[in-house]
Amino acid sequence: MKGFFQLISSDEFLSLLDRFDPLATEQVATAEGLGRVLAGDIVSPEQLPPFSRSTMDGYAVRARDTFGCSESEPALLTVIGEIAMGSPGRALALQPGRTARIWTGGELPEKGDAVVMVEYSHQLDGQTVEIFRPVAPGENVIRAGEDFEAGGTVLARGSRLRPQDLGVLSGLGITTIKVFRQPRVAIISTGDELVPPEEQPGPGQIRDINSTTLAALVREAGGVPTCHGIVGDDLAAMQATCDRALARSDMVLLSGGSSVGRRDFTLQVLEGIEGGEVLAHGVAVRPGKPTILARAGNRALFGLPGHVASAMVVFYLFVRPLIRRFSGCGADPGLVRIRAITDQPIPSAIGREEYVRVALTRTADGEPVATPVYGRSGLLRPLVQADGLLVIGRDVEGLDAGVAAPVLLLP
Repeated sequence: MKGFFQLISSDEFLSLLDRFDPLATEQVATAEGLGRVLAGDIVSPEQLPPFSRSTMDGYAVRARDTFGCSESEPALLTVIGEIAMGSPGRALALQPGRTARIWTGGELPEKGDAVVMVEYSHQLDGQTVEIFRPVAPGENVIRAGEDFEAGGTVLARGSRLRPQDLGVLSGLGITTIKVFRQPRVAIISTGDELVPPEEQPGPGQIRDINSTTLAALVREAGGVPTCHGIVGDDLAAMQATCDRALARSDMVLLSGGSSVGRRDFTLQVLEGIEGGEVLAHGVAVRPGKPTILARAGNRALFGLPGHVASAMVVFYLFVRPLIRRFSGCGADPGLVRIRAITDQPIPSAIGREEYVRVALTRTADGEPVATPVYGRSGLLRPLVQADGLLVIGRDVEGLDAGVAAPVLLLP
């Protein structure tokens, strides 16, 4: 039996991630930037929208020309033209008592500062229109630069780009952006009992679940996964596979073999990395106690538990934050945290943080309620049924029913 690991707290484990730096930057096309993280502030090269425009079909007016009008005493204005979308509205200038027909999106004419909706008008003939309702300056209008002024910050460094962000950048004519490189994450499953998903397991064998699960988690976190297959419980084979994977990756995830059993070789493999060092072996969380973290330069290696449920918890708590740090975000899980009421007592032992899988419902008042989804770490059904992880502190001996507790929502 190998020596037992030394447990550190989850906060101490997370502090080790500060030893890693964000990855290099690269230029990508804006259209390909979904989910990428900006490596610098984006400053607007121009105002958006570039001109004041109407948000309604109606009549562009000088607001003062409508003051005091009503259905019984309409304002009579002379129509001097029509402004369609895409036409130069400022080619027209509104003198007192003048108006122009305008369509949604049309550019306001010179000296026009509001739009009367067509519902509150009646055109008497080709030259005169009645206005039945006054408008204030700026009503039914988006002014030039109302979204963004030239020189203003549009998006800050560290922003993860969403579809609407890409749309704004395109609207400003920004077609390339500088982003952090996405982390390349190698995934290795270990264990003599594992076979690929496409194979029929023989006696004592099971299909590899972790490779598929971890690859999806990596993509969801913003990384680029590469699966290096299954390696049996053989130290030399594991070492060779890990060395090859690390040479082409920013991070390596080895699932299985991280404990202290006779055939648990992950620690020896990580200790055998040239120029590497083991930063931690063991963290005071449940599930996930035997987690290992090592580094070689700015590359990271994790030894994860073999049970998929435990591996997923460790991923959310520690691997996902490092992927986000590599990607230019802060070293945090990036998960939404809420407070939910326990619907039953939840036992827990002092000395380790516990992450309990829970299903969430709501009371009639809309308050979140957490129901534990129990099952051993090797079972799969609880993974499908869980909506979040309820956190029980290291020095807390269980929770009573009706207690508010923090819950990390799973993506």
